[in-house]
Amino acid sequence: MSGKPIAFPFERLSEPRRRTTSQRGRLGRKSVSSEAMASRQAVLGMEQASFHHGSTPVFESLSFLLDGDRTALVGENGAGKSTLLRCLTGELELDSGQVVRSRGLRVGVLPQDTPPAFADLTVREALRRSLEKIGAGDDDWRIDVLLDELALPPEMAEQRFGALSGGWQRLMLIAGAARLEEPDILLLDEPTNHLDLGNIATLERWLMVEFDIPMLIVSHDREFLNRVTDRTLFLRRDGVHAFRTPFTVAREELLRRDAVAASQRRLEEKEIRRLEAAAARYKVWAVKNPDLNKRKAAIETRIARIEGDRTETYVARERRLELSDAEIDAKVALRVQGLTVTTPDAGRTLLTIDRLTLSAGDRIALLGVNGAGKSTLLAALAAAFDPALAHYDGQAAIRFNPATRLAVFDQSMRDLPLKRSLLDYVAAAPEATDKDAARLLAQAGFSYIRVQQPIGLLSYGERSRLMFLRMKLERPNLYLLDEPTNHLDIEGQEALEAQLEESDVSCLFVSHDRYFTRTAATRFLEIRRGRLVEVDDPDAFFDAQIG
Repeated sequence: MSGKPIAFPFERLSEPRRRTTSQRGRLGRKSVSSEAMASRQAVLGMEQASFHHGSTPVFESLSFLLDGDRTALVGENGAGKSTLLRCLTGELELDSGQVVRSRGLRVGVLPQDTPPAFADLTVREALRRSLEKIGAGDDDWRIDVLLDELALPPEMAEQRFGALSGGWQRLMLIAGAARLEEPDILLLDEPTNHLDLGNIATLERWLMVEFDIPMLIVSHDREFLNRVTDRTLFLRRDGVHAFRTPFTVAREELLRRDAVAASQRRLEEKEIRRLEAAAARYKVWAVKNPDLNKRKAAIETRIARIEGDRTETYVARERRLELSDAEIDAKVALRVQGLTVTTPDAGRTLLTIDRLTLSAGDRIALLGVNGAGKSTLLAALAAAFDPALAHYDGQAAIRFNPATRLAVFDQSMRDLPLKRSLLDYVAAAPEATDKDAARLLAQAGFSYIRVQQPIGLLSYGERSRLMFLRMKLERPNLYLLDEPTNHLDIEGQEALEAQLEESDVSCLFVSHDRYFTRTAATRFLEIRRGRLVEVDDPDAFFDAQIG
């Protein structure tokens, strides 16, 4: 079958008149009547769609339609979510099946990565690319309105796009796709990546209030999905499982279905064993009484029927994410006193810490707005650690217990040797052997072929798992984690939460993931006006950021 889209016979509206300068105002959907909007139905989906990377199936025989919902697309790393989006837009062609879309459908797309060509453009030029897609490249007033709504300083509009923070780059791409291109349907691939809570709140308002259009959203942010979406698609090896509920409720129902299917499968297997035993007895008895062969044949027919209708069950791939269970043989792992944290160029003071004690078993979440100094503090602590020191200067601002073994997770993962194989990287850990490394990599879900390949070929989620595996082998008892869930799928996040809760390791972490922060931490420290303030829970901070 061809992989070309099926065009459904829904008529597209004629282009509305462009607004003049005097008509400038708040950006939103095009000013068309509700009757006109109702006359066009935005439909996008797949019918019996399959796609392979070489001989490896990514997904097979998928069928679904997006027809007015804000839909979450959820699946483990490597399930094919981003590939599915690229097939929907026509960037990739299906091996079989069809992309289903209404005639003239305009699709807005947010890719997971910033297009390299944008790096040297100004913000204004980058946004103009979105207008050019709809033939409105001369309507710069739309850009002016949008920049004003985002409260950007005027000089930022002429700033180089590549010089923006990752969060602002994401918002600009989302603004271009969702507001300037005025799509009929929106596809968002990890829209919250690199966003702080304030920006996530802005995005949530846009998606829930500003855009009355269907959306398909790929995200691993559970709270974001619960707030924004009203339908959930789980992408698994056995197909798509659809629920008309937000993520958490849908996940509970999916797991309930899995449990029912597994129970039914066990009953079927038990019945097959019983029937096989009966057939074996009749086979023996039939030696003396050939008439019993008919009963044996009837039982075998029943067995074949049960096996043919056997309940399908889902078994997740084994992809362990484990932390070291090493405890620190001391009451206190880290003391900080009289520390001033400055920007990397030492030009500006970010925060001052009068006193901070991290006790054994503490899991501290560090809260603060973007630029407050959270990641800078973690970097300063990591830089002060010296495993060769038997004693720290009693007057030093940062003092680790000599029994501390530190592991650092940097969200940029810049220290990963991308040209080195997975096996070599893991086997280089202290006291690890090639055999140990191969076994642990297999348990983490990496195939024999993958472990021989360079790290640079891994997805960011797979790189995160690899870093945690290597850290485990170094047996740390104190972790500094900077956005550890950024690239982990939901199963990986839950595994990390469980490991933190079940082990006695200590950690100080930064995360914009509200769900993870609430679950994983035992203490909460907020950077407030340049000082550390301990709070009972993170909800007041989250609420202030969400507005």
